[in-house]
Amino acid sequence: MNNNYFEILRAGINTTFQDKGRNHLFHIGIPFSGAMDNRNFYLANKLVGNKLDSPIIEFAYQGPLLKFYGDKISIAITGDVIFKLKKKDIEIEGKCYESYQLEHGDKIDILSTNKSVYGYLAISGKFDVKFQWGSCSINTKAKIGSNEGKKLANGQKINISRIKLNQDKKKINYLNSRIENIRVIKAPNFNYFSEESKKDFFEKKFTVSKLSDRMGMRLEGLKIENIVNTNIKSEGLLKGVIQVPADGNPIIMLSDHGTIGGYPKIGVVASVDYDRLVQITPGSKIKFKEIELSDAETLFKLYEMETQNLISQI
Repeated sequence: MNNNYFEILRAGINTTFQDKGRNHLFHIGIPFSGAMDNRNFYLANKLVGNKLDSPIIEFAYQGPLLKFYGDKISIAITGDVIFKLKKKDIEIEGKCYESYQLEHGDKIDILSTNKSVYGYLAISGKFDVKFQWGSCSINTKAKIGSNEGKKLANGQKINISRIKLNQDKKKINYLNSRIENIRVIKAPNFNYFSEESKKDFFEKKFTVSKLSDRMGMRLEGLKIENIVNTNIKSEGLLKGVIQVPADGNPIIMLSDHGTIGGYPKIGVVASVDYDRLVQITPGSKIKFKEIELSDAETLFKLYEMETQNLISQI
C-alpha cells in the first residue's frame, strides 16, 4: 500500500509541525521557531530511528486524535503525556519514551499533557511537509512554514512520503524534571529598574499568565518599576530575553518571538533552563536566580552532554 497518511479526527489545541527551526534570518524579521523543548524533540526522533532534526508533530495541552491508514509504522511520544492507542477492539495505555507499531486503521488518542505544556509525536518515516527557508516549522503569528503557516485542523490528512523498513522496538527510562527556580543572566538594561525592583526580581515569585504562548511567557504578580525609560530604541531580541513593558509585568521571549523590541530588558534565561521553562503551565509560580555568563556556558555544555548521553542510550 503506497498511500500512507493520518486522518485528523481531533486536531487538539495547538498542534503544529516543528523541526530545529530557521537560522540566519533575523535580519529580515524571521525568528528561529522550531520545537519548544529540544531535548524531547531529539528523543522522539531517536526512538523511531530518524535523523535528530526530522520534522515532528508538536502539540500543547490536549493533543490530536489521529487515525492511521497504510503500511505498518512505528511512532513514539515524548514529554509528560497521557495517550492511548486504539487497535480494533483493544485499547492500550501508552507510555512515553517507548516506540509502538501502528497498523492500518489504528488510532492514537493524545488526551493531554500532564502538568506540562508541550509533547511530541514522531514517526518512523517522513512527513510530507513543505519547507520554507530551510525549515517546516510553523509560526502561526507570521503564517510561515508548512501547512500555510497554520496549526493543524480537524479533518485534515497528514501525508507520509516514506516509511522506514527498520522498526525495532525502542525505549528509554526518562523522567521529565520540573523547575521552579529559573537561572538568569543580567541583561543590558538591568539598571533601568529601581533597586527595590532589582532585588525583588531575584527574591520574589512570579505567576505564569494564561496569555502565554509560543511567542512569549507573560508573568503576573510583582510589578517591576522602571526609573529611567519604559521605552528604548528597538533592539534585536533573542530567545529567553526578559522584557519589561510599561505595566511592569515581565515577558519572557520564546521560540516564535519578534526579532526586535523596544521594551527594556532586565535579564536573559540561561539556555540550560529553556527546555524546562517552556513546560511550566499557566498559574504556576516561578522564581529567578542570578548566575554569571561563564556559569551559564558551563551549565549548558553539561546539559548538552547529558542530552547526548540519553540519545546514545536508545
